[in-house]
Amino acid sequence: MDSPGYNCFVDKDKMDAAIQDLGPKELSCTELQELKQLARQGYWARSYALRGKVYQRLIRDIPCRTVTPDASVYSDIVSKIVGKHSSSSLPLPEFVDNTQVPSYCLNTRGESAVRKILLCIANQFPDISFCPALPSVVALLLHYSIDEAECFEKACRILACNDPSKKLIDQSFLAFESSCMTFGDLVNKYCQAAHKLMVAVSEDVLQVYADWQRWLFGELPLNYFARVFDVFLVEGYKVLYRVALAILKFFHKVRAGQPLESDNVKQDIRTFVKDIAKTVSPEKLLEKAFAIRLFSRKEIQLLQMANEKALKQKGITVKQKRQFVHLAVHAENFHSEIVSVKEMRDIWSWVPERFALCQPLLLFSSLQHGYSLTRFYFQCEGHEPTLLLIKTTQKEVCGAYLSTDWSERNKFGGKLGFFGTGECFVFRLQPEVQRYEWVVIKHPELTKPVSLETTTAASPHCHSMSSDPADRLSPFLAARHFNLPSKTESMFMAGGNDCLIVGGGGGQALYIDGDLNRGRTGHCDTFNNQPLCSENFLIAAVEAWAFQDPDTQ
Repeated sequence: MDSPGYNCFVDKDKMDAAIQDLGPKELSCTELQELKQLARQGYWARSYALRGKVYQRLIRDIPCRTVTPDASVYSDIVSKIVGKHSSSSLPLPEFVDNTQVPSYCLNTRGESAVRKILLCIANQFPDISFCPALPSVVALLLHYSIDEAECFEKACRILACNDPSKKLIDQSFLAFESSCMTFGDLVNKYCQAAHKLMVAVSEDVLQVYADWQRWLFGELPLNYFARVFDVFLVEGYKVLYRVALAILKFFHKVRAGQPLESDNVKQDIRTFVKDIAKTVSPEKLLEKAFAIRLFSRKEIQLLQMANEKALKQKGITVKQKRQFVHLAVHAENFHSEIVSVKEMRDIWSWVPERFALCQPLLLFSSLQHGYSLTRFYFQCEGHEPTLLLIKTTQKEVCGAYLSTDWSERNKFGGKLGFFGTGECFVFRLQPEVQRYEWVVIKHPELTKPVSLETTTAASPHCHSMSSDPADRLSPFLAARHFNLPSKTESMFMAGGNDCLIVGGGGGQALYIDGDLNRGRTGHCDTFNNQPLCSENFLIAAVEAWAFQDPDTQ
């Protein structure tokens, strides 16, 4: 069979070996839902010509800013910008952050063209400050473009997308870093076994997750990346999270129980992704990715915005060296009557990324402040989130991560009322470690998301005059975002004068009396948990901890 009509930028021999051209030549469907199915099935993946046509159509339909540079702009500016540089000495824009141009079966002329296009994009988009994914995107698009100018126009349309609901590529360090934090949060919830391995073998798990985009945009072989990009153009950014989570699941499956090939798990994952064909096909990778029952796109957007807001508050808007997460719990400064430094670090690895670099601040200790629930509330109010730790007289240890300020209990007029969000979780540490998250995370079939417009209109957090979009939106995993079959699935935390409760519906995950003397634990609908210790227990010690920003100490 003759090679398809590759353009002048492609190494034909390498391309024939990488992706055989055997597929259909036409696509007639216009419905988005059908297009999604075809993209996931790889309908146009085996036809070089058809993939080019589909990319042209999908990119043409991206809603863009009124003034978006097109092919004619490239023709006007390229000679001025490239100047007298030889093709091999063309510098890359600073915003790619030392990312190399992937070969992707391009010839020397093609690799040079990618550099020229990137420099012209930098000229036309001065507001792009950090975009390490762009070289891979341009290199792939060059395959399916008549010339450099057309490739430039396609890349510009992707960058100039102005649909707030259709995020495509991160273009600032703030957006990139908050995406890394969001990915870490998703790993923590959907890949718990892999997350446990990462925490065990890496000095800084956040640095491992900061590499997630590189796995996709650079390390994945061309035929895998092209399949991901096919679906990405139809469905948007959420697809990238799905595929990266699937990569991590496969890495854990292959490496679990084996010694790592180096003392650098970050490098081991890169090598695994580069050689992924030894482990799984593109079809199986996407199949695994779409089997993960992720939060809705709007819920992920809320999480991303919360992470972005936390970074802004810490003043992290440009690239800087990250602090090791293990340093958040300092051995020399940390003292608890209930948990060891190692146990506290394990708990810290479970908390949302935006709090993981905070340091533990002891708010309440029954041994210091007395066995009084009133004093517990007094010490905790004004802090959000908090960590509750309990040690029983049988030396069992359990607790809860509580997302919401205990002062919210005062809104119920002295009656016991539940509040909090789906970020709450309960756990036990002794005699064995087990964490239980909100039941909806593992069983999304229990609910259907409510439209974000509805929740923001009804939300007390909605301020129409606020300039910060995060302030206009409900909290991440607020129960009102979901159509739950009953309220028992959202009974996160409650506090009265005579008791404190975590988790409800069919029982309580934790119940503590007003004297902090007795407690009980059992299965509850909210967390679908087993008892966290002996079902009826006597309390030896209670502690509450806050998350303190190191800069405020």
